Amino acid sequence: MSIVRRRFVAGAVAAALALAAAPGFAADPAKQNLTLGATAGYNYDVLKRAIVPQLEKEGYKVKLVEFNDYVQPNMALAQGALDANLFQHIAYLNRFKTDQKLDLIDLVQSTTAPMGVYSNKRKTLAEAADGDRVTVPNDPSNLARALQLLQLNGVLKVKADVDPLRVSEKDIVENPKNLKLQPVEAAQLPRTIDDAAFAVVPGNFATSAGLKFTSALVLETPPVNFQQVVAVKTADKDKPWAKDLAAAFKSPFFKGVLEKDFPGYTHPQGLK
Repeated sequence: MSIVRRRFVAGAVAAALALAAAPGFAADPAKQNLTLGATAGYNYDVLKRAIVPQLEKEGYKVKLVEFNDYVQPNMALAQGALDANLFQHIAYLNRFKTDQKLDLIDLVQSTTAPMGVYSNKRKTLAEAADGDRVTVPNDPSNLARALQLLQLNGVLKVKADVDPLRVSEKDIVENPKNLKLQPVEAAQLPRTIDDAAFAVVPGNFATSAGLKFTSALVLETPPVNFQQVVAVKTADKDKPWAKDLAAAFKSPFFKGVLEKDFPGYTHPQGLK
């Protein structure tokens, strides 16, 4: 048996043992069918690989729904088409539910794929030339993270306490290299790496495009308010099925899947 094959088998056995050792839930007798929504990419994969097996083991029937935008998952949740969603950080959730008058709440923290700065023209951000073009996400949620990442690396400076749902390039107060920020749909950002001097790419779209985190010039360490959370309707947060869902994100099986399938991702706080 080859080394690669042995490692694969060992990993599969470890995951199976972790699932077997996961704390037992009791499927909610009042609700055994769950519909969970997530954006395409790692959020969907986290549910499929790390959460659904645990819930199914306890008797739940789980349907996954994939989304490709940052509006419909919350609207579908509020309207009852979903029981929970996974796609957003808490800063975005809090602002969105306030603006849309939705009674939603964060249930539990998930893993977060770090946003990174990628380039095929520069080896470091310090090599940025005057007037360089930088492609950034065009949605405010990811743009806020992109601007923070650039700020932390000394490239520019944005206003303090910027609104994460309304941020724009106009919130930049210092830009010594006169960088030209070009907003692009987040899913298309990997395609701009060859043309722009720098591309700031959200982690889920980086992995979907085959980019490796190790190839990024810099990676973010997301603060708590920019880490992914599972959202539910406030009225559901204390129901048995919601507690089972939250417990699945804190289990040894969840941690094992993250370590095996999602290396380099930020783990939830308190995950042991």
